[in-house]
Amino acid sequence: MQDVTAGSVPLRRALPRLVRGPLDALVGFADEAGGEVVRLNLGTFRPYLVTHPEHLQHILRDNAANYVRDGKGLLWRPVRRAVGEAILVAEGPLWESSRSVLQPLFTAKRVETLIDKMAAAIGEAVDVLDEPARAGQTVDASDTLSRIVCQATMRVLFGDKISVPDALRVVSALGTIATAMVPRLLVPFMPYAIPMPGDRAFRGAVRTIDDVVLPIIRETLRRPGDGQDIISTLCRTRVVNGQEITEKQIRDDVVAMFSTSTETTIAVLSWLWPVLDTYPEVAARLYDEIDQVVGADQIQRSHVAELRYTRMVLDELLRLYPAGWMIPRTAVASEVLGGTRIASGATILVSPYVTQRMAALWERPDIFEPERFSPTAPRRQHRYSFFPFGGGPHQCLGQYLFLLEAPLIIATLLSRFRIQLHGDADLTPRMGASLRPRQSARLTLVPVDRSRAR
Repeated sequence: MQDVTAGSVPLRRALPRLVRGPLDALVGFADEAGGEVVRLNLGTFRPYLVTHPEHLQHILRDNAANYVRDGKGLLWRPVRRAVGEAILVAEGPLWESSRSVLQPLFTAKRVETLIDKMAAAIGEAVDVLDEPARAGQTVDASDTLSRIVCQATMRVLFGDKISVPDALRVVSALGTIATAMVPRLLVPFMPYAIPMPGDRAFRGAVRTIDDVVLPIIRETLRRPGDGQDIISTLCRTRVVNGQEITEKQIRDDVVAMFSTSTETTIAVLSWLWPVLDTYPEVAARLYDEIDQVVGADQIQRSHVAELRYTRMVLDELLRLYPAGWMIPRTAVASEVLGGTRIASGATILVSPYVTQRMAALWERPDIFEPERFSPTAPRRQHRYSFFPFGGGPHQCLGQYLFLLEAPLIIATLLSRFRIQLHGDADLTPRMGASLRPRQSARLTLVPVDRSRAR
Protein backbone atom coordinates (compact mmCIF):
# COMPACT_ATOMS: atom_id res chain seq x y z
CA MET A 1 0.00 0.00 0.00
CA GLN A 2 1.41 3.35 -1.00
CA ASP A 3 2.37 5.68 1.84
CA VAL A 4 0.93 9.08 0.94
CA THR A 5 -0.12 12.23 2.71
CA ALA A 6 -3.81 12.57 3.53
CA GLY A 7 -6.01 14.79 1.50
CA SER A 8 -6.36 18.01 3.43
CA VAL A 9 -9.02 20.66 3.89
CA PRO A 10 -7.18 23.97 4.33
CA LEU A 11 -7.91 26.27 7.24
CA ARG A 12 -9.54 28.92 5.04
CA ARG A 13 -12.17 26.36 3.93
CA ALA A 14 -12.48 24.16 7.00
CA LEU A 15 -12.96 26.75 9.72
CA PRO A 16 -15.74 28.89 8.14
CA ARG A 17 -17.77 25.80 7.22
CA LEU A 18 -17.40 24.29 10.68
CA VAL A 19 -18.43 27.55 12.30
CA ARG A 20 -21.55 27.83 10.10
CA GLY A 21 -22.66 24.26 10.69
CA PRO A 22 -20.28 21.63 12.14
CA LEU A 23 -22.40 18.58 11.30
CA ASP A 24 -23.17 19.58 7.71
CA ALA A 25 -19.53 20.54 7.25
CA LEU A 26 -18.24 17.14 8.37
CA VAL A 27 -20.67 15.29 6.08
CA GLY A 28 -19.61 17.59 3.25
CA PHE A 29 -15.91 16.92 3.85
CA ALA A 30 -16.58 13.17 3.86
CA ASP A 31 -18.60 13.24 0.63
CA GLU A 32 -16.00 15.41 -1.10
CA ALA A 33 -13.23 13.02 -0.04
CA GLY A 34 -15.16 10.03 -1.40
CA GLY A 35 -14.61 8.10 1.79
CA GLU A 36 -10.85 8.58 1.79
CA VAL A 37 -9.06 9.71 4.93
CA VAL A 38 -9.00 13.51 5.03
CA ARG A 39 -7.12 15.83 7.37
CA LEU A 40 -8.81 18.98 8.64
CA ASN A 41 -6.52 21.95 9.10
CA LEU A 42 -7.85 23.82 12.12
CA GLY A 43 -4.64 25.66 12.91
CA THR A 44 -2.79 23.96 15.76
CA PHE A 45 -5.37 21.14 15.76
CA ARG A 46 -5.33 18.90 12.68
CA PRO A 47 -7.43 15.78 13.16
CA TYR A 48 -8.02 13.05 10.57
CA LEU A 49 -11.64 12.46 9.53
CA VAL A 50 -12.12 8.74 8.89
CA THR A 51 -15.44 7.70 7.38
CA HIS A 52 -15.06 4.64 5.12
CA PRO A 53 -16.55 1.49 6.70
CA GLU A 54 -13.44 -0.61 6.02
CA HIS A 55 -11.24 1.98 7.74
CA LEU A 56 -13.72 2.23 10.61
CA GLN A 57 -13.64 -1.52 11.15
CA HIS A 58 -9.85 -1.34 11.32
CA ILE A 59 -9.90 1.46 13.91
CA LEU A 60 -12.78 0.27 16.09
CA ARG A 61 -12.30 -3.48 15.89
CA ASP A 62 -9.36 -5.00 14.02
CA ASN A 63 -6.64 -2.73 15.42
CA ALA A 64 -8.53 -1.15 18.30
CA ALA A 65 -5.49 -1.38 20.58
CA ASN A 66 -3.76 1.24 18.42
CA TYR A 67 -6.70 3.69 18.49
CA VAL A 68 -7.52 4.51 22.08
CA ARG A 69 -9.95 6.74 23.94
CA ASP A 70 -7.32 9.07 25.28
CA GLY A 71 -8.82 10.74 28.35
CA LYS A 72 -6.18 13.43 28.05
CA GLY A 73 -6.89 13.99 24.36
CA LEU A 74 -8.31 17.32 23.29
CA LEU A 75 -11.77 16.06 22.35
CA TRP A 76 -12.12 13.77 25.39
CA ARG A 77 -11.10 16.39 27.97
CA PRO A 78 -14.57 17.98 28.35
CA VAL A 79 -16.12 14.52 28.86
CA ARG A 80 -13.41 13.58 31.34
CA ARG A 81 -14.21 16.68 33.43
CA ALA A 82 -17.72 15.29 33.97
CA VAL A 83 -17.09 11.55 34.36
CA GLY A 84 -13.40 11.34 35.31
CA GLU A 85 -11.76 7.98 34.61
CA ALA A 86 -15.06 6.27 33.92
CA ILE A 87 -15.80 3.29 31.73
CA LEU A 88 -16.70 5.79 28.99
CA VAL A 89 -13.15 7.15 28.66
CA ALA A 90 -10.82 4.76 30.49
CA GLU A 91 -8.55 2.20 28.85
CA GLY A 92 -6.48 -0.72 30.14
CA PRO A 93 -7.03 -2.49 33.49
CA LEU A 94 -9.41 0.17 34.85
CA TRP A 95 -11.73 -0.10 31.86
CA GLU A 96 -11.46 -3.91 31.81
CA SER A 97 -12.39 -4.11 35.50
CA SER A 98 -15.46 -1.87 35.18
CA ARG A 99 -16.68 -3.54 32.02
CA SER A 100 -16.20 -7.06 33.37
CA VAL A 101 -18.33 -6.40 36.47
CA LEU A 102 -21.05 -4.60 34.50
CA GLN A 103 -21.20 -6.93 31.47
CA PRO A 104 -23.36 -9.59 33.20
CA LEU A 105 -26.08 -6.98 33.84
CA PHE A 106 -26.49 -6.41 30.10
CA THR A 107 -26.39 -9.88 28.56
CA ALA A 108 -29.25 -10.70 26.20
CA LYS A 109 -30.42 -13.46 28.55
CA ARG A 110 -30.64 -11.15 31.57
CA VAL A 111 -32.19 -8.25 29.66
CA GLU A 112 -34.91 -10.58 28.40
CA THR A 113 -35.88 -11.26 32.02
CA LEU A 114 -36.31 -7.51 32.60
CA ILE A 115 -38.83 -6.87 29.81
CA ASP A 116 -41.98 -7.36 31.88
CA LYS A 117 -40.65 -5.23 34.75
CA MET A 118 -39.60 -2.54 32.29
CA ALA A 119 -42.95 -2.63 30.50
CA ALA A 120 -44.79 -2.22 33.81
CA ALA A 121 -42.64 0.78 34.80
CA ILE A 122 -43.19 2.40 31.40
CA GLY A 123 -46.93 1.78 31.65
CA GLU A 124 -47.07 3.43 35.09
CA ALA A 125 -45.17 6.45 33.79
CA VAL A 126 -47.49 6.77 30.79
CA ASP A 127 -50.55 6.51 33.08
CA VAL A 128 -49.67 9.97 34.40
CA LEU A 129 -50.37 11.40 30.92
CA ASP A 130 -54.05 10.43 31.02
CA GLU A 131 -55.03 13.56 32.95
CA PRO A 132 -53.39 16.18 30.66
CA ALA A 133 -54.63 14.20 27.65
CA ARG A 134 -58.26 14.30 28.84
CA ALA A 135 -57.92 18.01 29.64
CA GLY A 136 -56.45 18.78 26.21
CA GLN A 137 -53.29 20.19 27.76
CA THR A 138 -50.00 20.14 25.92
CA VAL A 139 -46.96 18.40 27.41
CA ASP A 140 -43.27 19.01 26.89
CA ALA A 141 -41.86 16.13 24.84
CA SER A 142 -38.42 16.17 26.45
CA ASP A 143 -39.76 16.26 30.01
CA THR A 144 -42.24 13.50 29.23
CA LEU A 145 -39.64 11.20 27.71
CA SER A 146 -37.19 11.91 30.52
CA ARG A 147 -39.71 10.90 33.16
CA ILE A 148 -40.71 7.70 31.34
CA VAL A 149 -37.11 6.66 30.72
CA CYS A 150 -36.04 7.49 34.27
CA GLN A 151 -38.87 5.48 35.81
CA ALA A 152 -37.98 2.43 33.71
CA THR A 153 -34.21 2.75 34.05
CA MET A 154 -34.11 3.45 37.78
CA ARG A 155 -36.25 0.36 38.39
CA VAL A 156 -34.54 -2.19 36.16
CA LEU A 157 -30.92 -0.99 36.27
CA PHE A 158 -30.52 1.00 39.47
CA GLY A 159 -32.81 -0.96 41.79
CA ASP A 160 -34.76 2.21 42.64
CA LYS A 161 -31.76 3.45 44.63
CA ILE A 162 -32.14 6.77 42.79
CA SER A 163 -35.65 8.19 43.01
CA VAL A 164 -37.32 9.41 39.83
CA PRO A 165 -37.28 13.08 40.98
CA ASP A 166 -33.55 12.82 41.75
CA ALA A 167 -32.97 11.01 38.47
CA LEU A 168 -34.66 13.88 36.65
CA ARG A 169 -32.32 16.31 38.42
CA VAL A 170 -29.37 14.31 37.12
CA VAL A 171 -30.83 14.17 33.60
CA SER A 172 -31.25 17.95 33.65
CA ALA A 173 -27.67 18.39 34.87
CA LEU A 174 -26.36 16.06 32.17
CA GLY A 175 -28.28 18.09 29.59
CA THR A 176 -26.59 21.23 30.87
CA ILE A 177 -23.20 19.52 30.62
CA ALA A 178 -23.95 18.31 27.08
CA THR A 179 -24.52 21.85 25.84
CA ALA A 180 -22.04 23.62 28.12
CA MET A 181 -19.15 21.55 26.77
CA VAL A 182 -19.83 22.50 23.14
CA PRO A 183 -17.58 25.61 23.14
CA ARG A 184 -14.73 23.46 24.42
CA LEU A 185 -15.43 20.78 21.81
CA LEU A 186 -15.37 23.39 19.04
CA VAL A 187 -12.13 24.94 20.33
CA PRO A 188 -10.46 21.90 21.93
CA PHE A 189 -7.01 23.49 22.08
CA MET A 190 -8.15 26.34 24.38
CA PRO A 191 -6.44 26.08 27.80
CA TYR A 192 -8.78 25.54 30.74
CA ALA A 193 -7.16 28.47 32.51
CA ILE A 194 -9.00 30.69 30.03
CA PRO A 195 -12.73 30.95 30.91
CA MET A 196 -15.20 30.11 28.17
CA PRO A 197 -19.00 30.30 27.84
CA GLY A 198 -20.60 27.37 29.61
CA ASP A 199 -17.83 26.75 32.15
CA ARG A 200 -19.82 27.99 35.17
CA ALA A 201 -22.96 26.08 34.17
CA PHE A 202 -20.80 22.98 33.65
CA ARG A 203 -19.36 23.16 37.17
CA GLY A 204 -22.80 23.72 38.71
CA ALA A 205 -24.21 20.70 36.88
CA VAL A 206 -21.38 18.47 38.12
CA ARG A 207 -22.12 19.60 41.71
CA THR A 208 -25.79 18.71 41.26
CA ILE A 209 -24.90 15.22 40.06
CA ASP A 210 -22.55 14.66 42.98
CA ASP A 211 -25.20 15.87 45.44
CA VAL A 212 -27.47 13.08 44.19
CA VAL A 213 -25.14 10.13 43.62
CA LEU A 214 -22.43 10.42 46.28
CA PRO A 215 -24.73 9.92 49.33
CA ILE A 216 -26.26 6.84 47.66
CA ILE A 217 -22.82 5.40 46.84
CA ARG A 218 -21.58 6.01 50.40
CA GLU A 219 -24.65 4.34 51.90
CA THR A 220 -24.20 1.35 49.58
CA LEU A 221 -20.53 1.08 50.53
CA ARG A 222 -21.52 1.10 54.22
CA ARG A 223 -24.17 -1.57 53.66
CA PRO A 224 -23.04 -3.72 50.74
CA GLY A 225 -25.44 -6.37 49.55
CA ASP A 226 -25.95 -8.81 46.72
CA GLY A 227 -28.21 -6.56 44.65
CA GLN A 228 -27.99 -6.92 40.87
CA ASP A 229 -28.31 -3.20 40.16
CA ILE A 230 -25.54 -1.01 38.74
CA ILE A 231 -24.69 0.81 41.98
CA SER A 232 -24.53 -2.34 44.12
CA THR A 233 -22.41 -4.05 41.50
CA LEU A 234 -19.92 -1.21 41.20
CA CYS A 235 -19.67 -0.81 45.00
CA ARG A 236 -18.44 -4.37 45.57
CA THR A 237 -14.81 -4.58 46.59
CA ARG A 238 -12.41 -5.18 43.73
CA VAL A 239 -8.73 -4.58 43.11
CA VAL A 240 -7.29 -2.79 40.07
CA ASN A 241 -3.54 -2.44 39.63
CA GLY A 242 -3.01 -3.70 43.17
CA GLN A 243 -5.32 -1.12 44.76
CA GLU A 244 -8.93 -1.30 45.92
CA ILE A 245 -11.39 0.60 43.78
CA THR A 246 -11.99 4.11 45.11
CA GLU A 247 -15.19 6.01 45.82
CA LYS A 248 -14.19 8.46 43.07
CA GLN A 249 -13.92 5.66 40.52
CA ILE A 250 -17.29 4.24 41.57
CA ARG A 251 -18.83 7.70 41.25
CA ASP A 252 -17.39 8.16 37.77
CA ASP A 253 -18.70 4.80 36.55
CA VAL A 254 -22.15 5.34 38.11
CA VAL A 255 -22.48 8.73 36.40
CA ALA A 256 -21.27 7.31 33.10
CA MET A 257 -23.71 4.39 33.24
CA PHE A 258 -26.56 6.68 34.29
CA SER A 259 -25.81 8.91 31.34
CA THR A 260 -25.60 6.18 28.72
CA SER A 261 -28.64 4.28 30.02
CA THR A 262 -30.90 7.34 29.95
CA GLU A 263 -29.51 9.87 27.48
CA THR A 264 -29.37 7.55 24.46
CA THR A 265 -33.05 6.62 24.73
CA ILE A 266 -34.21 10.17 25.48
CA ALA A 267 -32.11 11.69 22.70
CA VAL A 268 -33.04 9.20 19.97
CA LEU A 269 -36.77 9.14 20.77
CA SER A 270 -36.92 12.94 20.92
CA TRP A 271 -36.65 12.84 17.12
CA LEU A 272 -39.73 10.64 16.74
CA TRP A 273 -42.28 13.45 17.09
CA PRO A 274 -40.92 15.85 14.43
CA VAL A 275 -40.25 12.86 12.15
CA LEU A 276 -43.84 11.57 12.41
CA ASP A 277 -45.14 15.08 11.76
CA THR A 278 -42.89 15.47 8.71
CA TYR A 279 -43.61 11.99 7.31
CA PRO A 280 -47.34 11.26 7.85
CA GLU A 281 -47.14 8.07 5.80
CA VAL A 282 -44.62 6.71 8.32
CA ALA A 283 -46.86 7.78 11.20
CA ALA A 284 -49.90 6.06 9.65
CA ARG A 285 -48.07 2.77 9.14
CA LEU A 286 -46.56 2.90 12.64
CA TYR A 287 -49.95 3.54 14.29
CA ASP A 288 -51.51 0.76 12.23
CA GLU A 289 -48.91 -1.80 13.31
CA ILE A 290 -49.21 -0.86 17.00
CA ASP A 291 -53.02 -0.96 16.80
CA GLN A 292 -52.87 -4.45 15.31
CA VAL A 293 -50.16 -5.89 17.56
CA VAL A 294 -50.93 -4.21 20.91
CA GLY A 295 -54.43 -2.82 20.50
CA ALA A 296 -56.06 -2.14 23.87
CA ASP A 297 -53.75 -4.56 25.70
CA GLN A 298 -50.91 -3.68 28.01
CA ILE A 299 -47.61 -4.05 26.16
CA GLN A 300 -46.02 -7.45 26.87
CA ARG A 301 -42.87 -9.35 26.03
CA SER A 302 -44.64 -11.28 23.28
CA HIS A 303 -45.48 -8.06 21.43
CA VAL A 304 -41.89 -6.90 20.92
CA ALA A 305 -40.93 -9.40 18.21
CA GLU A 306 -44.10 -8.54 16.26
CA LEU A 307 -43.35 -4.80 16.14
CA ARG A 308 -41.29 -5.13 12.97
CA TYR A 309 -42.06 -1.76 11.41
CA THR A 310 -41.53 -0.09 14.79
CA ARG A 311 -38.01 -1.56 14.80
CA MET A 312 -37.44 -0.29 11.26
CA VAL A 313 -38.47 3.22 12.34
CA LEU A 314 -36.16 2.97 15.33
CA ASP A 315 -33.21 1.88 13.17
CA GLU A 316 -33.79 4.80 10.82
CA LEU A 317 -33.86 7.17 13.80
CA LEU A 318 -30.52 5.69 14.88
CA ARG A 319 -29.11 6.16 11.39
CA LEU A 320 -30.04 9.81 11.00
CA TYR A 321 -29.78 10.90 14.64
CA PRO A 322 -27.31 8.69 16.55
CA ALA A 323 -26.97 9.89 20.13
CA GLY A 324 -23.23 9.18 20.17
CA TRP A 325 -22.48 11.18 17.04
CA MET A 326 -18.71 11.52 17.56
CA ILE A 327 -16.25 8.82 18.68
CA PRO A 328 -12.76 10.37 18.81
CA ARG A 329 -9.68 8.17 18.99
CA THR A 330 -5.96 8.79 19.41
CA ALA A 331 -3.38 6.82 17.41
CA VAL A 332 -0.82 5.14 19.67
CA ALA A 333 1.63 4.17 16.93
CA SER A 334 2.06 5.46 13.42
CA GLU A 335 0.61 3.34 10.63
CA VAL A 336 -0.74 3.58 7.09
CA LEU A 337 -4.53 3.59 6.78
CA GLY A 338 -6.13 3.57 3.34
CA GLY A 339 -2.91 4.81 1.79
CA THR A 340 -2.53 7.60 4.33
CA ARG A 341 0.15 7.82 6.99
CA ILE A 342 -1.45 8.34 10.40
CA ALA A 343 1.07 9.84 12.80
CA SER A 344 1.52 8.63 16.35
CA GLY A 345 -0.52 10.82 18.69
CA ALA A 346 -2.86 12.02 15.95
CA THR A 347 -6.55 12.60 16.70
CA ILE A 348 -8.97 10.50 14.65
CA LEU A 349 -12.55 11.68 14.17
CA VAL A 350 -14.99 8.78 13.81
CA SER A 351 -18.62 9.81 13.45
CA PRO A 352 -21.65 7.53 13.00
CA TYR A 353 -23.62 10.66 12.06
CA VAL A 354 -21.27 11.39 9.16
CA THR A 355 -20.83 7.87 7.79
CA GLN A 356 -24.54 7.12 8.08
CA ARG A 357 -25.35 10.15 5.91
CA MET A 358 -22.74 9.65 3.17
CA ALA A 359 -24.16 9.67 -0.34
CA ALA A 360 -21.71 6.95 -1.41
CA LEU A 361 -23.21 4.54 1.13
CA TRP A 362 -26.90 5.48 1.32
CA GLU A 363 -29.44 6.44 -1.35
CA ARG A 364 -31.25 9.69 -0.54
CA PRO A 365 -29.29 9.80 2.73
CA ASP A 366 -31.14 12.77 4.25
CA ILE A 367 -34.63 11.29 3.75
CA PHE A 368 -36.29 9.28 6.52
CA GLU A 369 -36.99 5.87 4.95
CA PRO A 370 -37.55 3.00 7.41
CA GLU A 371 -37.77 0.54 4.50
CA ARG A 372 -33.96 0.63 4.35
CA PHE A 373 -34.10 -1.68 7.36
CA SER A 374 -36.81 -4.01 6.13
CA PRO A 375 -35.89 -7.71 6.51
CA THR A 376 -36.42 -8.01 2.74
CA ALA A 377 -34.17 -5.05 1.85
CA PRO A 378 -30.80 -5.82 0.23
CA ARG A 379 -28.11 -6.53 2.78
CA ARG A 380 -25.77 -3.62 3.45
CA GLN A 381 -22.41 -4.08 1.82
CA HIS A 382 -20.41 -2.83 4.80
CA ARG A 383 -20.90 -3.75 8.47
CA TYR A 384 -19.61 -0.34 9.56
CA SER A 385 -21.84 1.74 7.30
CA PHE A 386 -24.31 1.61 10.22
CA PHE A 387 -22.79 1.64 13.71
CA PRO A 388 -24.88 3.87 16.02
CA PHE A 389 -23.56 2.03 19.09
CA GLY A 390 -19.90 2.09 18.08
CA GLY A 391 -18.06 -1.15 17.49
CA GLY A 392 -15.34 -3.48 18.64
CA PRO A 393 -14.40 -3.90 22.32
CA HIS A 394 -15.90 -0.53 23.25
CA GLN A 395 -19.31 -1.13 21.68
CA CYS A 396 -22.08 0.19 23.92
CA LEU A 397 -22.95 -2.23 26.74
CA GLY A 398 -26.60 -1.19 26.73
CA GLN A 399 -27.30 -1.71 23.03
CA TYR A 400 -29.59 -4.69 23.50
CA LEU A 401 -31.42 -3.04 26.39
CA PHE A 402 -32.08 0.06 24.29
CA LEU A 403 -33.44 -2.02 21.41
CA LEU A 404 -36.04 -3.48 23.77
CA GLU A 405 -36.79 -0.41 25.88
CA ALA A 406 -37.33 2.01 22.98
CA PRO A 407 -40.02 -0.11 21.20
CA LEU A 408 -41.77 -0.60 24.55
CA ILE A 409 -41.95 3.17 25.05
CA ILE A 410 -43.10 3.85 21.48
CA ALA A 411 -45.75 1.14 21.55
CA THR A 412 -47.06 2.08 25.01
CA LEU A 413 -47.45 5.74 24.07
CA LEU A 414 -48.90 5.21 20.59
CA SER A 415 -51.32 2.46 21.65
CA ARG A 416 -52.91 4.93 24.07
CA PHE A 417 -52.62 8.27 22.28
CA ARG A 418 -52.56 9.91 18.89
CA ILE A 419 -49.82 12.49 19.23
CA GLN A 420 -50.01 15.92 17.63
CA LEU A 421 -47.00 18.20 17.38
CA HIS A 422 -47.51 21.88 18.13
CA GLY A 423 -45.83 24.26 15.73
CA ASP A 424 -43.59 23.37 12.82
CA ALA A 425 -41.50 20.23 12.93
CA ASP A 426 -37.83 21.06 13.44
CA LEU A 427 -35.35 18.42 12.28
CA THR A 428 -32.31 20.61 12.89
CA PRO A 429 -29.87 18.98 15.35
CA ARG A 430 -28.65 20.82 18.41
CA MET A 431 -25.08 19.73 18.79
CA GLY A 432 -23.84 18.61 22.17
CA ALA A 433 -22.45 15.45 23.72
CA SER A 434 -25.53 13.85 22.10
CA LEU A 435 -27.87 15.06 19.38
CA ARG A 436 -31.34 16.38 20.07
CA PRO A 437 -33.71 18.56 18.04
CA ARG A 438 -32.85 22.24 18.24
CA GLN A 439 -36.30 23.00 19.66
CA SER A 440 -38.01 20.92 22.32
CA ALA A 441 -41.45 19.92 21.05
CA ARG A 442 -44.79 20.43 22.74
CA LEU A 443 -47.32 17.68 22.19
CA THR A 444 -51.06 17.21 22.44
CA LEU A 445 -52.03 13.66 23.38
CA VAL A 446 -55.41 12.55 22.01
CA PRO A 447 -56.66 9.46 23.89
CA VAL A 448 -57.43 6.42 21.77
CA ASP A 449 -60.78 4.78 22.42
CA ARG A 450 -59.67 1.86 24.58
CA SER A 451 -62.96 0.03 24.03
CA ARG A 452 -62.28 -0.48 20.33
CA ALA A 453 -62.02 -4.03 19.13
CA ARG A 454 -58.60 -5.27 18.18
